[in-house]
Amino acid sequence: MPGTEGEIAHEHWHRYVFARRFAVGRRVLDVACGEGYGSALLCEVADTVVGVDIDAPTIAHAAKTYADRAALRFVRGSVAALPFAPASFDAIVSFETVEHIDALAQQSMVAEFARVLAPGGVVLLSSPNRPEYSDARHYENPFHLHELDRDELGRLLDGQFPAQRWYRQRRYLGSALWAEESAEGFEAFSADAEGAAPALLPVPLYFVVIAARAERDLPPQRPTLSLLSDREDREWKRIDGQAREVLRLDALLYDRDAALDRQTAHIHHLEALIAERDARLAVVETALNATRAQLASESEQARNARDSLENECRRLERAIAAQERIIAYRQSARWWVALPWLRLRLLWKRIAG
Repeated sequence: MPGTEGEIAHEHWHRYVFARRFAVGRRVLDVACGEGYGSALLCEVADTVVGVDIDAPTIAHAAKTYADRAALRFVRGSVAALPFAPASFDAIVSFETVEHIDALAQQSMVAEFARVLAPGGVVLLSSPNRPEYSDARHYENPFHLHELDRDELGRLLDGQFPAQRWYRQRRYLGSALWAEESAEGFEAFSADAEGAAPALLPVPLYFVVIAARAERDLPPQRPTLSLLSDREDREWKRIDGQAREVLRLDALLYDRDAALDRQTAHIHHLEALIAERDARLAVVETALNATRAQLASESEQARNARDSLENECRRLERAIAAQERIIAYRQSARWWVALPWLRLRLLWKRIAG
């Protein structure tokens, strides 16, 4: 979408801008054109451009948005059954389309490209490089049905378009020097503090392929390197904004860490006080346990003394009761009648003894 910013926007803009040199004065078909911004870019240099997409609301939106482009029109159709006569176009572009359909539909798509492409025409298409796009990043795009690696994409094209020129695409961050006057060629280096060497080809995140039926149909001139920059540097502004936000958050983290350090010191102080209190409580608890043990021992002794006293009291009460019975008996008339006989018995025992 035109309002999209960042890496994905740069990648898509660049493909269409790159394709413009191969669209000059030609009848161009933009397959899976989406909203139509790429078709509009091609229309600025092409003779005519037709954008085709399977989604009817998207086609209606594109037709309304770019209604002022006389050489541009939009048609609803499937990539596997293009609604055009044979040899209707001199160039076909289809960027980030092939991975959104299954393997059988991919073969039908390439066959349809061959059918509607005029003799001497070229096809430009792009495709994510599965080993780098998905496998290396452990990423799964839910909208991709069948991604390809380089060999698989090459085999898909070989049957209809054996002549191919390959480009590798991925976002680039470095430094650029341009000659003010017109110049041919370029140079590229990779460098660090240890030295510099010619730059190796980057690992492709996407492949962009220019394909034709024969080598003679491929354009004789082609750029060795193509660069694209954002006219308003919005991506750099976004990165700078993120860097400033990181610095702000880092300052907040520093303040938070300092506050945590102060709180940690206070916590350690409180923990020391608690440990001291616990030590004192342990001493008090030991003393209380000793006191409880002593009181328990003294209480046992008191219970034993009380039991002995109660037993003695009961013995004395029994002795008193016995004496009282004796006294009561001796005060009775029976006692006084029997007393003389008792005395005679005692006297007789003494004499006899």
